[in-house]
Amino acid sequence: MIALHGEHRVPRVEGAHVATADRYRELYDRSIADPDAFWGELARETLSWKHDFHQVNDTDFSYGMIAWFLGGKLNACHNCVDRHVPEHGDQVAILWESDEPGHGKEITYRELQREVSRLANVLLQHGIRRGDRVAIYMPMIPEAAYAMLACARIGAVHSVVFAGFSAEALRDRINDAQCKAVITADEGLRGRRIIPLKRTVDEAVMACPSVAHVFVAERTGTKVPFYPPRDVWLGEAMMQQRPYCPIEDMDAEDTLFLLYTSGSTGKPKGVAHTTAGYLLYAAVTHRYVFDYRPGEVYACVADIGWITGHSYIVYGPLANGATTVMFESIPTYPDAGRYWEMVERL
Repeated sequence: MIALHGEHRVPRVEGAHVATADRYRELYDRSIADPDAFWGELARETLSWKHDFHQVNDTDFSYGMIAWFLGGKLNACHNCVDRHVPEHGDQVAILWESDEPGHGKEITYRELQREVSRLANVLLQHGIRRGDRVAIYMPMIPEAAYAMLACARIGAVHSVVFAGFSAEALRDRINDAQCKAVITADEGLRGRRIIPLKRTVDEAVMACPSVAHVFVAERTGTKVPFYPPRDVWLGEAMMQQRPYCPIEDMDAEDTLFLLYTSGSTGKPKGVAHTTAGYLLYAAVTHRYVFDYRPGEVYACVADIGWITGHSYIVYGPLANGATTVMFESIPTYPDAGRYWEMVERL
């Protein structure tokens, strides 16, 4: 019962993953009593493995050593995209809600596989290999998700930087990670306000000697400074690539991405997230916390510049085969009813 201005009974949802407090307690108690069995079972049920793991975890907090699913091999992009295509290829994977209401785009799992593969092949053509770091400084457009998944597909480590950060903040993160490339857009849009992304990247990479290429997606089509051969128009380059790219088998403990802290209390710290442990936790928490069931449209209005966007716009929902909403705009454009109008329409 919830007491607001009166009493409102919360209806029980049929088929909920955790329908009662007793069910929650049962799951919790099992995770404490036998964590290896609990997480090992979830890992095998939830993720697709190229090679099974032989040990669930090896942890020693006195040395700060934490390892999960030792010996296992998998790929995050395969888990989020390819494995869903045979049976659900025509299902919408990403439902993009653009800055202007009703001007979005639907991308099916089959289309997502093609676009991610094309982008991955662009990266490979320009010398990006397994273990290389790639900075992503993009608005909330489908190409941002393509970029993350393309890096995961070939074993490159992506480092997404919030597209509202300054050139100095971007520069510092690129240099700390030693990124070989930056993926950005000409401009971003938020509530009709123009965000000069390419201009910011140009300023940042002047002091980033590790950057060999800047890949530029067209969002607004505005003419921006362009410096070949460093700069590459992403859309044009993708159209020249084949729509399939082989998948790199990754060790469970290989780094999937770096994500930097905000720097509000000191120097930003790059937090490394490894492949299997992160992907499992994102998928399981998406399923249980949001009570996701197959066929539902799911929306998280965060930004991929932060861990919530990584986990609950891209990796968690897509690992579960969901239709996930990417929201480009702000909650008050064109008016304060934007969220509710979007929920009703989608």
